[in-house]
Amino acid sequence: MNYFSSKKPYFIAGPCSAEDELQLSAVSEAFKKLPVDMMRAGVWKPRSKPGHFEGRGEEALKWLKEIRKTSSLPICIEVANKEQVELALQYEMDAVWIGARSTVNPFIVQEIADALKGNKVCVLIKNPINPDIELWSGALERVMNAGIENIAAIHRGFSSYDSLSKYRNKPNWAIPIELKRRYKDVPIFCDASHICGNRELIPYVAQRALDLDFDGLMIETHPDPDKALSDAQQQLTPDQLGQLLSSLIIRTPIDDCSQEEIEQIRQILDSMDAEVVDLLGKRMELVEKLGRIKGEYNMPVYQTDRWREIIDTRTQWGLKNGLDAEFISKLFELIHDKSIKTQIDLLMKIEADKK
Repeated sequence: MNYFSSKKPYFIAGPCSAEDELQLSAVSEAFKKLPVDMMRAGVWKPRSKPGHFEGRGEEALKWLKEIRKTSSLPICIEVANKEQVELALQYEMDAVWIGARSTVNPFIVQEIADALKGNKVCVLIKNPINPDIELWSGALERVMNAGIENIAAIHRGFSSYDSLSKYRNKPNWAIPIELKRRYKDVPIFCDASHICGNRELIPYVAQRALDLDFDGLMIETHPDPDKALSDAQQQLTPDQLGQLLSSLIIRTPIDDCSQEEIEQIRQILDSMDAEVVDLLGKRMELVEKLGRIKGEYNMPVYQTDRWREIIDTRTQWGLKNGLDAEFISKLFELIHDKSIKTQIDLLMKIEADKK
């Protein structure tokens, strides 16, 4: 059964780890009063360092199978190798997800895909821990090639060395948006809990995902989060989850009237974008001329004072047009990096031609 096509937005919730039968029963019972569509639970917990709680394993699967008998909700667990897939199927789990630490390794993904072959179970695939869309795409395609039809992607953010970031894993929204462009029929969910690492940030990220037309959310939920054996800071109580889900703004699908107006604006934007690209092309022609002059007079490609001048003037121009200074700075960093590379490549070619 393809659960993910049943409604939008689709809500997946449950504890980070299946700790004991009482905890799972409490969550399952609470979900009967909430618009939750699937229950998640971590059975095996891949931890960064040994010595921490690593899940209950097969014992937790027994608890989940019993809960499944009294709950109308399908259940989803994480799997990371062939043996875990076989146990998930043996205990009749409705769906499995491939975690970020597994997605990063094509060998592991292929092992899981081979073990899933011939089964009707739903499969969700989290993005790899590093911001590499090709690894994420590759994992999706390996599972598709195994004949699995009910597939979804999960955006859980990406690792970063930025110690000042407020997120546990940076969202980097452009990557899941590009994945959706490539695989328009694959639902994509946002794991707001893992992106945030902090329950206070979850409402903002959850709403942002829905505003970007994600198909649903995955939210970690625990009866007593502060006593959770894993990821305590990012879990909500069932009551908090209920408040979050009821506060979300669900955007209205585009109708025929709004579509016509949107298309008119898009045509204007397309025309303006064509002008921008044309100007960039002409700018690069001038950059090449500049590079030839620098090569003729043996001048350095990069000049600090000129770069400072570009940032200062372009930022001021941007502010006068209501554009954010950080946006303008990043834009011209990209343009400048390309200009420098173009000039260096040109100088290397000139030097090679002299030999």
